[in-house]
Amino acid sequence: MGDDVAAQEFTPADRTRYREKVRRCLDVFERMLRESAFDTDDPWTGVEVELNLVDPAGDPALRNAEVLAAIEDPDFQTELGQFNIELNLPPGPLRGGGLEAYETQLRASLNNAEKHAAAVGAHLVMIGILPTLADRHLEGDVISANPRYRLLSEQILRARGEDILIDIQGVERLRATVDTIMPEAACTSTQFHVQVSPERFASYWNASQAIAGVQIAVGANAPYLLGKQLWSETRIPLFEQATDTRSEELKAQGVRPRVWFGERWITSVFDLFEENVRFFPALLPVIDEEDPLTVLEAGGTPNLSELRLHNGTIYRWNRPVYDIAGGRPHLRVENRILAAGPTVVDTVANAAFYFGLVRALAENERPLWSQMSFSAAEENFHTAAQHGIDAEIYWPGLGRVRATELVLRRLLPLAHQGLAQWGVDADEAHRYLDIIEQRCLAGTNGADWFARRVQELGDVDRYDALRSVLGDYRARMHDNQPVHTW
Repeated sequence: MGDDVAAQEFTPADRTRYREKVRRCLDVFERMLRESAFDTDDPWTGVEVELNLVDPAGDPALRNAEVLAAIEDPDFQTELGQFNIELNLPPGPLRGGGLEAYETQLRASLNNAEKHAAAVGAHLVMIGILPTLADRHLEGDVISANPRYRLLSEQILRARGEDILIDIQGVERLRATVDTIMPEAACTSTQFHVQVSPERFASYWNASQAIAGVQIAVGANAPYLLGKQLWSETRIPLFEQATDTRSEELKAQGVRPRVWFGERWITSVFDLFEENVRFFPALLPVIDEEDPLTVLEAGGTPNLSELRLHNGTIYRWNRPVYDIAGGRPHLRVENRILAAGPTVVDTVANAAFYFGLVRALAENERPLWSQMSFSAAEENFHTAAQHGIDAEIYWPGLGRVRATELVLRRLLPLAHQGLAQWGVDADEAHRYLDIIEQRCLAGTNGADWFARRVQELGDVDRYDALRSVLGDYRARMHDNQPVHTW
């Protein structure tokens, strides 16, 4: 979403001016791609983790304002729901112990945050969807106090023109109607950032799209929503439905959804920003005073505020990011595929697998995406979200294959190769990629473990079972032993 947005009303004239301004930003961005010096000297990576807050019983704790005040750490920020907060780790290079630094920083930050949260009656949980959420937690009065969230909810519902239907068929079926975007708050993710040059951006984005299904298969961690066992990674269909601005009629007409896998391989980062402007009307038409062309021609770096805000309201699973650091522009791929958790070491293992695999594939002389249709990548993505560690997906040269077999036979060696290209020491790479290997051998990820434990409780009331297993999960999360050992 970018910067905070104040509560306000938008007129038709505001939307007209915004459309003109965002197109001006797009023209300036195109010129920058041709002429400007983007920061590519020492590419960095980054990690963000969204967290849930629970009370001692395991139910959602609607206390994020109190928790953030107690933590007093700018790395922690508010999120959409009062039971959410987000942690942004300082970015850095992977070479020279970058992965271990992420683990150390994440553990220290979470331990400190847990201590302060406990003092106000809340505890932190890293999981894709908080299993103990109930209908009352998806109502408008649970939206965080920041005005941008309520404004976004109002604009999405206004664009849609009707309430939002959540309809997910998995192991069980869930149907629910809501009049806010609060179901989006139920989706807590881990986001990986990779800084890339304009020339290499398309290769890294295409590679990220191609491996999205594999990432979910080994890392799924969201099997329950509102007491129902649904998909292994229920975040995927839930997020797609929770922020859908289309009525049924607009869906039938082929209007693109705002939560979007995409529809084609790209040749430039410009393709993605141009699609954003061409296909999607503004949700938050907030206009900045900056004239980006004037700034560029004066030798400065324009903020492109309208283009960035608009991009922040289009929820691609792999999102392009334009940003500025130290006065220089840079580009990142933001990988938004995975759920949070289960542990810090599992999270860093997921990061190592993504960073290594995406580099190896993006730098390969024969692109994977030249051998694979885009629709196959999208089908893999949804198949893996539904079936998780047991998913069968398509892969060039192999046809239909178990995702775990694919990882063991083909992808882990590539991930090791990619991490070596990043400058990661072999022992450090093994520490984290071996966790991915053991998950595949054991056939266990976070979703599989949680669903299996709930089923073992038999006829116990579903919410009592979810609370019980979540308590065990939270204790194991703090032990930081990888989920395949649980």
